[in-house]
Amino acid sequence: MKDISVLSSNGVDVEKGLELLGDMETYEEILLEFLNQSSERLENLKKYKDEADMANYAILVHALKSDSKYLGFTKLAELAYQHEMESKANNTQFVNDNFDELMKEANRIIEIIHLYLEK
Repeated sequence: MKDISVLSSNGVDVEKGLELLGDMETYEEILLEFLNQSSERLENLKKYKDEADMANYAILVHALKSDSKYLGFTKLAELAYQHEMESKANNTQFVNDNFDELMKEANRIIEIIHLYLEK
C-alpha cells in the first residue's frame, strides 16, 4: 500500500478527493490519468497562451481546475480557476503575468504524484 502521507504532507487534500471519488482505488486511477495527461496538457496550455488563443486556453485550464478539485489539489484548482475566469474575459495580460505561477504549482503537484507512486 502506498503512503498517503506523501500526498497529505505536501498539501494534497486526499480526504476531499475521497469524498468525491469514493475510494482509494478510484482516486489512484484518476491520479495516474492526471499524471499521464499532464505533459501534453501543460504543453498545450503554453502553446495556447503563446498564441493568445484564450478560448482553447480556457477549455484546458477549466479541465485542469476540475481534475485538481477532484484530486484535492486545492492551490492548483484555485490558480486554474483564476486563469479560467481571466482567459474567458480574454485577459491575456493576466494569463501571461501569472502563467509561471500556474506552471510552478502544476509541476510541484506532478513531482508529488511521482513521489507518491514510487513509494
